[in-house]
Amino acid sequence: MKDFDSIPALMADLGARAKAAAAELAFASAERKHAALIAAAEAVWARRAEIIEANKKDLEFGRDKGLSPAMMDRLMLDESRILGMVDGLRTVADQTDPVGEVLTEWDMPSGLHIQRVRTPLGVIGVIYESRPNVTADAGALCLKSGNAVILRGGSESFHSSGAIHACLVEGLKAANLPEDAIQLVPTRDRAAVQELLTMTDFVDVIVPRGGKGLVGLVQREARVPVFAHLEGIVHIYIDKAADPAKTLEVVLNAKTRRTGICGAAECLLIHRDIAETLGRDVITALLAAGVEVHAEGSLALDGALKATDEDWGKEFLDSIIAAKPVADIDEAIAHIRQFGSNHTDCIMTEDPQAAARFFERLDSAILMHNASTQFADGGEFGMGAEIGIATGKMHARGPVGAAQLTSFQYLVRGNGTVRA
Repeated sequence: MKDFDSIPALMADLGARAKAAAAELAFASAERKHAALIAAAEAVWARRAEIIEANKKDLEFGRDKGLSPAMMDRLMLDESRILGMVDGLRTVADQTDPVGEVLTEWDMPSGLHIQRVRTPLGVIGVIYESRPNVTADAGALCLKSGNAVILRGGSESFHSSGAIHACLVEGLKAANLPEDAIQLVPTRDRAAVQELLTMTDFVDVIVPRGGKGLVGLVQREARVPVFAHLEGIVHIYIDKAADPAKTLEVVLNAKTRRTGICGAAECLLIHRDIAETLGRDVITALLAAGVEVHAEGSLALDGALKATDEDWGKEFLDSIIAAKPVADIDEAIAHIRQFGSNHTDCIMTEDPQAAARFFERLDSAILMHNASTQFADGGEFGMGAEIGIATGKMHARGPVGAAQLTSFQYLVRGNGTVRA
């Protein structure tokens, strides 16, 4: 890894080049962006052996750092996951180009014709941890939406991200688009993050994708606007009218499919009327699957640990889940309001009125009914990929795809029109 004498000078150079590239991308044709992404996808697949070799270095680095099994899973790339990246690049490529879309238009009595049209944001800084596939996802979505991007991957994924980034640049070259449209910060030095957060002359928005520590740092230190991707403190409320078979299948998938992703379930709230029947069956199934259950009340079966106050509102990102009985749906809603992170929450019920009440009274970015929370993902929403799940309320919310990485401008046309 190269050492840089001046991190501020390095970052200023990246910023200036990104801003120049963004000016070119703003009017790049949909065909050229499509071609760049298809070429990038082909490069990723052709160079998959190189990417896996680079990933081995990162896995060794992660082991030396003592990363948890769930974090190591986030970091690991194999041929199947690389194929997923390729599919994501192709899906984003094939989506309708959002830039230039006319959102609405109207005529005024003055004779003016007004259009509101999608436009790129400009330069996006993406700061992410561990998961190297974010390099491909973020690069693709920013390019599709006409934005230049400065990627700053986690120190753990340094080599993998570099190998993936090289494929994205290959795609840009093939389509005759500016190579500086997708840049990767070439150092693990944390000073680079501090610089990126304050580059108001060059960067239009920062997207942090990672744990609470990273997002908190970004929100505290950034002078550039932020699309916050906060913790995934994901709840599943099992209503008294839940279907037992559906519930067992959904809860096990929501917790165990991949424990280290932000859509993994972290807390079960179970209606007290079924706590000793379906509730116990769910806890038993989780324990049998090797999940460490922190439970209270009638859910504290043999093999479970007693829940403590620290278990509520905690993102475990591991094979651990908290569980408690609640009096009714309103107590479940109150608990989620108090301890949730406005990311994703789910209700299991066959009662449409209960589902409607849950949807009406909670304000999470994603609310689900009878579906695994592991679907909280831009790819599963048909976006091809996502740059993160925004949990704030300004501009972007939920999975951030290409369309969410645009703003708009007003195009006003007259015919010598003057104001009286």
